[in-house]
Order: sequence, then structure tokens, then C-alpha cells
Amino acid sequence: MGKLNLNRVEMPKQAYFIRRRNFDEVALGYTTEMAIEEAKRCLDCKKPLCVEGCPVEIDIPGFIRRIAAEDFAGAIKTLKEKNCLPAVCGRVCPQEEQCEIKCILEKKGAPVAIGRLERFAAEWEAAQATMDMPEIKEKTGKKVLVIGSGPAGITVAGDLILAGHDVSMFEALHEPGGVLTYGIPEFRLPGRIVRREIDYLIKLGVKLVNNYVVGKTRSLSKLLEEYDAIFLGTGAGLPWFMEIPGENLNGVYSANEYLTRVNLMRGYQYPKAYTPVIRHKRVAVVGGGNVAMDCARTALRLGAEEVYIVYRRSQKELPARLEEFENAEEEGVIFHFLTLPEKLIGDENGWLKEIECSKMELGEPDASGRRRPIRIDGSEFIMPMDACIVAIGNSPNPIIPDTTPELEMSRKGTIVVDEATGKTSIDRVWAGGDIVTGAATVILAMGAGRKAARAMHEFLVG
Repeated sequence: MGKLNLNRVEMPKQAYFIRRRNFDEVALGYTTEMAIEEAKRCLDCKKPLCVEGCPVEIDIPGFIRRIAAEDFAGAIKTLKEKNCLPAVCGRVCPQEEQCEIKCILEKKGAPVAIGRLERFAAEWEAAQATMDMPEIKEKTGKKVLVIGSGPAGITVAGDLILAGHDVSMFEALHEPGGVLTYGIPEFRLPGRIVRREIDYLIKLGVKLVNNYVVGKTRSLSKLLEEYDAIFLGTGAGLPWFMEIPGENLNGVYSANEYLTRVNLMRGYQYPKAYTPVIRHKRVAVVGGGNVAMDCARTALRLGAEEVYIVYRRSQKELPARLEEFENAEEEGVIFHFLTLPEKLIGDENGWLKEIECSKMELGEPDASGRRRPIRIDGSEFIMPMDACIVAIGNSPNPIIPDTTPELEMSRKGTIVVDEATGKTSIDRVWAGGDIVTGAATVILAMGAGRKAARAMHEFLVG
């Protein structure tokens, strides 16, 4: 074997001083030459550990080998055997925690850029005049309903339509895509990418119905009279708040509301779009995950003069992807670590003007494995702010559970399922994604969708 190539090909991106004021995609993608060069770094291991780290079981060495050989059609075909959203996963999945961390070259400090190569293959396909459509098996005559058009639902719909079942997909909002559409900013995942993937499902034969709220428009029990099997993939769209004084002030948002206004409602295009978004001057985002980074970077692009991430632990415990933290820091987001908001203070007109915070120190690890933050007495201080965005997590929306008492739920408001199959307590109903796990990653939701689709197919043909 020749000398290991540890020089990973970096992906070009917009300069920070340009991108911080526009909503164009930050990462620009590999050129053909870059992709081939990076693909040739793969060792094509006989026992590829990277595949073990992939929740949807992609043949990673297989698609990379084809890119190295300039067989781009073969690469995307290999990807789509397991992943119906390669353009999405190539952009937003935490490969560094899943497949790339298993790469043999990672031990030397430079794993193969699997996600970037996945994105390249998907973009190559999109640039072609025609798209190869997969073979659909003979029709079974079985009717399947997928409730929710996020990552889990898209995966189930794609797998079961190819298996020969008739598939309908109901979406509560006026545009499909779930969290991919309302929750991830344009500069990280352009809306055209999500629409392209949804259009692909429709071409395969999936029937999409928007503005359909199961539990309100029609109950789950009524829908079971019409469909042979149902998958629940309605996500986690119920925001958490801090439960501190002042959260009802004007200028205080949940991350869900803020990002939905900007992304789904196209608030960033106002007045071309109809949804206005207030351009705040000093914005505090509470939380340390990818959603918090999205909110902070969005506020900058909407013209904020100063944007702060307020996080109660240290940088070491930050749950956001390193890439998102680095991008935010480059763009000018200011980080207040070991800081806890305790009170939101308003002016005489009911608008936020200040946040009272306390400094924290880290104690012993808690149940999450991270060191527990402890308040330092007498450390209170004031941060002048005219907006506060709370990005500390979400729970599943309770509409379906509240109208389906026979559906077994956990104390956290998530649906209880069989871990191996996604089967719920109701006959002919499966579930997966954030409605089962709480807010998690796109690829984990897709992995849950794959398991459920496999179990649903076995039930339908058995």
C-alpha cells in the first residue's frame, strides 16, 4: 500500500464578510476534480467500518469508488439504493459523528470527506438533463398512509412506493419537507434541494396532500378504515421555553417560530414575500445546538448589529457541529459560555430591553454525560437586548396523541415503539423519527424510517 494521503480536500465556501449578509448557500460544493481527488483517498477497506456508522446502511466505499473512477451515474445509483435524500444528507448530516469517525484515516486525523462526496454525487445527478428512475415492483394493491413529510416520512414513502404499494403522504403545513423546510435556513439547505427531493417522490407515484392536520382534519382511527398501514412521522414541533419571568414579552421567540417565519414563510425575502420579520439590533440566542447556530446566523443576515449565543455550559460541551460553530464564529456571532438567563426585562411598551443572567461553573457529569452547570451566587449581570430566541429543544406536537387515547406515549410525550420495527401500540400503525426520539438528526430519522418501512412491507405482503 502506498503512502496514506492525509491532505483532505477542503470544500470552498463564501467568504465570511460576504455571506453574513446574504442567504445564499455558504458551502459551494466540490468541483469534479476536487471530488475525484478526495475519492481517491478512500482505502476501500475489506471490512468498511464507515458503513457500520451509517444509520441507513449506505455502501460508502462503493459509491466513493465509483466517483474515483469517474462513474458518477454509478455513484448516485449506489447511494440511492439506500438513501433517497443524498443532496440533503450531504449537507446537514453529522458525518463527523457517524460514518467519518469510523474511517480508518480518521485515526490519522483526516477521514475521507464522505458527506461532501455524497453531496457532489447528488448535485451531479441534478445537473443532468434526465434522471434515471428506479424499478418499481409489481403493484400489491395495498394502501399506505405516511403522516408527515419530513426525513422519516420521506424515507418510508420512498421505500414503500418502490416495493409496489400505493403510498399517500399527508402534510400539516402548506409546503412539504417538515423540518427540512421550516427549520433549516436557506444558507445551509436551500429550499430548491428539498423541493427537488419531494418532486422525485411524486414522480415515483407518491400522492402528496398538504394542509392536512391528522387529529383535526380527520382522526387516526378513521384513517385506519381506509388504509392498510399508517406511518406516523410528524416530528417534534412543540418548542420548549425556559419558564423564567418575561418570556411573554414582545421580541421573545421560540426557535421554531423564528425559523419558520424566515424559512417556510420566506421572511428573508420580504417585501417580495408577504411575511415581515422584525430586524432586531441586539439578539441573544439561548442554547448551544445546531438550531441555536441557525437562529444566530439568520439574525445576522437579517441585519442585526450584534448577535450572541448564550449557553450555560462551556465550549467543550457545545452540542452543535464543529463546522456550524466555526461558521458562526467566523461570521461574527459572539459566544457567552457558562451563562444562564434568569429574567427577561421589558420596557413600558412590553418589548424586551434587557436579559438578567448569572455566571455558571461546571460540576460533576449529569445523565447526559456532560458536566452539570452550577449557578455562581452573586454573579448576576445585565445584557441589553431587543430580541431573545429560545433554542433549547422541542417535543412532539400532542395533536395526534390527544385524539388517539389508545396510542401508548412516554412521559416525555413521545410515541412508544418497538425499537427494532417502529411498531406502535396500535395495530397497523408504525412511527419513527423525532416523534419517537424527540428532536434528533435528519439521518437518524431516516434510519428509523428505513426500519419501519421494512417492517411495514413484511406485514403488508405477509
